[in-house]
Amino acid sequence: MKTLAQIAAELQGYDPQALTSADVNQFLARLVEPVAELEEVGIFDALGRVLARDVISPVSVPPHDNSAMDGYAFDGAQLSADAPLVLTVVGTALAGKAWQGRVKAGECLKIMTGAILPTGLDTVVPQEFAQIEGDRISIPPGLLGPGDNRRFKGEDLLQGQPALQKGELLAPAALGLVASLGIKTVPVYRRLRVAYFSTGDEILSLGEAPREGAVYDSNRYTVFGLLSRMGCEVIDLGVVRDDPALLEAAFTQAARQADAIITSGGVSVGEADYTRAMMKKLGDVAFWRIAMRPGRPMAVGRIDKSVLFGLPGNPVAVMVTFLAFVRPALLRMMGCTADAPPLLKARSAEAIRKKPGRTEYQRGIVSTAPDGSLQVRTTGNQGSGVLSSMVQANGLIVLHHAQGNVAAGDAVDVMMFDGVI
Repeated sequence: MKTLAQIAAELQGYDPQALTSADVNQFLARLVEPVAELEEVGIFDALGRVLARDVISPVSVPPHDNSAMDGYAFDGAQLSADAPLVLTVVGTALAGKAWQGRVKAGECLKIMTGAILPTGLDTVVPQEFAQIEGDRISIPPGLLGPGDNRRFKGEDLLQGQPALQKGELLAPAALGLVASLGIKTVPVYRRLRVAYFSTGDEILSLGEAPREGAVYDSNRYTVFGLLSRMGCEVIDLGVVRDDPALLEAAFTQAARQADAIITSGGVSVGEADYTRAMMKKLGDVAFWRIAMRPGRPMAVGRIDKSVLFGLPGNPVAVMVTFLAFVRPALLRMMGCTADAPPLLKARSAEAIRKKPGRTEYQRGIVSTAPDGSLQVRTTGNQGSGVLSSMVQANGLIVLHHAQGNVAAGDAVDVMMFDGVI
């Protein structure tokens, strides 16, 4: 296991007082390791879990050549570019059982979608394109080519080939795919265990009476929601006061129980609390000043075998640093190998002031412009304590490190919230 100093030495230009967002993600990719333990779960319990082994298809899908349309099946070699093809209907093939019989030249078979194509038949004319007179149909010239509207055996999945690969996050479509193969259970990595607590004497828990200078703890509930949506097992350690003994007990308990520890508050330089000191005492921890807004201060490292993420205290900064850095790292710890979701392009509906030299994550509302393109506007006040703006927003406008001012109409990148916040 590499120390933080060894990881830092691998990054060109590493400066803990001026890290770019890209530097942070590169560092975290080297820091975290996937959990090793796996379990077998039923499909109904597999949503949001990460595959621990490839799922090998036990059958071909579809298992036979079949019709992609309701229509009439025939040998496509009989088609002519100059004259209509007239065929006699000799039977009907239904989905679910093979038609017993033989279709000769000049004949066809009425067929339903999904029905097996009998030997010798490779083309289907949709019923709405066939001219029907009694037991005969006529197909206009030039309408079809041989092999049209035929689904081939195994064109979706071939027996013995991977249907899903290790490291995939199981979404609803994947559950359906597994079920289509007749598979009841899948091997997944165990759930990631993440311990979380807020720090500070100024933090009130719900139910406590208001007092001057104190604020109710929103971060605890936001982080709980973010972790729960990821499918993590959340260990809630509540609010921990600025007391060395209490902080040491909380960190020790978290490290004993969890794969990762997340805290909010207590990581800024010069803060008059004990969180930074306790992190240093108990673990291998680096304190960063990231060239970003919001969310400049952050701590990262290990306490025993648990990965530590010390987030800022401001509510919006907690969510932004979680989305930009913690969530990708936790997904890696869960065993997920998928690339990060792509940033969307949208036209800014307004001018945005931005200084080069830091990455800014501004809360934005993406909508469809009258011309059908995507447009985005900010939610207004971008203060890191304006929690209501995260409710209004449906994504973050990502203004990159070297980027300057944005004019109305300029294209900007957007990190969408869909399924995350």
